Amino acid sequence: MARIARIQRSTAETSIELSLNLDGTGTPHVETGVGFFDHMLTLFAKHSLIDLTVKAKGDLHIDQHHTVEDVGICLGKALAEAVGDKKGIVRYGSMTLPMEETLVTSALDLSGRSWFVWNVTIPTEKIGEFDSQLIREFWQAVSSNAQMNLHLLMHYGSNSHHIAEATFKATARALRQAIAVDPRQTGVPSSKGVL
Repeated sequence: MARIARIQRSTAETSIELSLNLDGTGTPHVETGVGFFDHMLTLFAKHSLIDLTVKAKGDLHIDQHHTVEDVGICLGKALAEAVGDKKGIVRYGSMTLPMEETLVTSALDLSGRSWFVWNVTIPTEKIGEFDSQLIREFWQAVSSNAQMNLHLLMHYGSNSHHIAEATFKATARALRQAIAVDPRQTGVPSSKGVL
């Protein structure tokens, strides 16, 4: 069964089309109008091996907030839809990822319950023209709409670009583990029988 999803979301602030294939090869097609964010989403696709297509038009004349957050909402919803009933998946994933001087851990659980912990400090307000506080907003939106626990912990780091990039790469790698199909897992990976 194909584990794919397509989400369309239009508001007064953004118009987004997002599709993904959990069993892809990490092929990205990303156009959000926000260069740094496109770079991060491309890294996410490459390291998760999820084929990801994002076309977003937002009110960038105001700022980048609505575009980044709404893409996070759509990505979370697509992940929840594509993973389906979660039969046979690993469910949990974690990665401690080095990025130059930075070390970040991402740990997640596709539990059907949202919980978000952000223990990351990005030292500058901007990364180029990108508002660095939007990294947190993005991951919170993903976690909430994917109905997953997501914990992001920065052990140390000093370069804002590296810290942001490490959160995307580490979460991509953790998600890649969690969505993997375990041939020994015949049902839902929970003693409750449902997630």
